[in-house]
Amino acid sequence: MTLAELRKEYSLAGLVEKDLAKDPYRQFEKWFHEAEAAKLIEPNAMILATAGKDGRPSARTVLLKGFDGRGFMFFTNYESRKGRELEGNPHASLVFPWFPLERQVIIEGSVTKVTREESDAYFHSRPRASQIAAWASPQSTLISSRSVLEESVKALEEKYAGREVPLPPHWGGWRVSPATVEFWQGRRSRLHDRLRYRRQKDEWIVERLAP
Repeated sequence: MTLAELRKEYSLAGLVEKDLAKDPYRQFEKWFHEAEAAKLIEPNAMILATAGKDGRPSARTVLLKGFDGRGFMFFTNYESRKGRELEGNPHASLVFPWFPLERQVIIEGSVTKVTREESDAYFHSRPRASQIAAWASPQSTLISSRSVLEESVKALEEKYAGREVPLPPHWGGWRVSPATVEFWQGRRSRLHDRLRYRRQKDEWIVERLAP
């Protein structure tokens, strides 16, 4: 199959201004529930793009773990590449690629750490094996083999046998507070609908972007 043969028309739906919620959080919630109802695989999977002080970008997929009027939250090792980049340049972009619904949501904004209380609550809601893994993996650093991780996990399981695994000091949450949130709906002939909420002082304004 050639790339030309992979082309398709987008025709599931349209998106017009009158159908939008008053703020991007409510609109995101609506679309997120529709992605869940459509039984998409990992509807909370999002591409997180960051950049270091040198301006070089990097991207990876992470999981959304909560959102409200303050922003969109995910958790990670603060010493990982994304953690170090966010420390030096606290701005990020998120993309939710809901391809089966011919939709995507693009969020851009500033990033701050969540409280240690929030990180601790989420950390201890995770499976114990995932808690151990957060201690065991020096994320984004070079390791000689997988056995390094396996041996670290074994040692930590022995260390914390019969007691609670504490929240690592190098692990926790980030919150992306959006300046813009774009809702993209595929349309025929590549004339897609792109409606963007943009923060202006204490209110959101909606703008239509050319596809």
